[in-house]
Amino acid sequence: MRREDAPLVIGIDIGTSGARAVAMAPDFSIVASGAAKIADFSADRRDPVAWWKAVQAALGIVLDAIDRNRVRALAIDGTSGTMLPVSETGEPLSMPMMYNDPVADHIILDRIARHAPKESAAHGATSGLAKLLTFQRQPDVYRVIHQADWLMGHFTGLYDVSDENNALKTGYDPISRSWPDWIGETEADSRLLPDVLPAGSPVASISDDAAAAFGLPADTVIVAGTTDGCASFLATGADRPGDGVSALGTTLTVKMLSDKPLFAPEYGLYSHRIGDTWLAGGASNTGGVVLAAHFSDERIIALSKEIDPTRETGLDYYPLVKPGERFPINDPALAPRMDPRPDNDAMFLQGIFEGIAAIEKLAYERLEALGSPKLASIRTVGGGAKNPTWTAIRGRKLFVPFLPLASEEAAAGTARLALQGAMAAGVL
Repeated sequence: MRREDAPLVIGIDIGTSGARAVAMAPDFSIVASGAAKIADFSADRRDPVAWWKAVQAALGIVLDAIDRNRVRALAIDGTSGTMLPVSETGEPLSMPMMYNDPVADHIILDRIARHAPKESAAHGATSGLAKLLTFQRQPDVYRVIHQADWLMGHFTGLYDVSDENNALKTGYDPISRSWPDWIGETEADSRLLPDVLPAGSPVASISDDAAAAFGLPADTVIVAGTTDGCASFLATGADRPGDGVSALGTTLTVKMLSDKPLFAPEYGLYSHRIGDTWLAGGASNTGGVVLAAHFSDERIIALSKEIDPTRETGLDYYPLVKPGERFPINDPALAPRMDPRPDNDAMFLQGIFEGIAAIEKLAYERLEALGSPKLASIRTVGGGAKNPTWTAIRGRKLFVPFLPLASEEAAAGTARLALQGAMAAGVL
């Protein structure tokens, strides 16, 4: 088959600020992409109509760049913990609560704290379960669903289906693959919960209305998606137990595929189920926020050229901007360790690089101690990945292969799930 005739799938990512879409071939190559900002349609990022318009715009750019008849499947990811109550036809019955919107009702939070197992991801004021308990008070609620579920419903006409990753913070048990009985003990109305399918599973063929609206084949398969965080991991190409992904952004986040689930609530650590593997990870308070507290981006670039990454400074830093750490050490009072500060700024910057790299190493060692496989490889995302000096220092500390990214687009990770679903449905 000629490359220009190869079947394609679509992956869509909806984030806090906008939507992105990609068309992917079976060899994982991206043949088209598009993006749209939510702000172009509404000043309120909570406006679900604006979410949908941004998705339509991003998808439209992609579809205009390809032969629509080649599309076989489509999947969507959304921000984890963003939820809304809907009618049977998908009409929002209230303003959604975003992933970081807390529930202030202490009675609700106390019920969850009493009944949810300690390893459940449903604990906390921003959990999906807390939002379900809030939204079920609305009259005439058909389901309380996640952002990705609602958007997927626009393609299937079904507003009662979710995926295992989005459902995790709403109390779903990924080990038994079911909604556990204890959810009812919190006084949550279990009838309002969506049905849950594994990420990458075929859900239904595209609805007649959606097929006509987008000019897509009637047998296009709509596939269960995931969260934006899981999609970002999958986009990198990591797909085997022991594959790690480090995000060097404002904070340091490490994630690894494991052959067994890891749950350590004391570290805020839980596992998403990805096929027969498990994605576990944790977030430290160190990272780019520490660098920004001392140097501008331009100064970091200049000083990095003065550093010899093969020689250790001997500085033993635990770089933080203020007391408190989450992972790999859980200590809300942990003090930053940034002394002594040498007169040479390049040496000071190197000491920070070394300190963050040491925390990254400890984070992967912590995952291994909790039951993950031994770290086999690392892929790196975020701004820190672009600094070759820092990369060399990390390589000396971590001593595993640093592999190139397949993509940094979360939509590409969701497209990989669409490929999986297309193959399962026999349309690819």
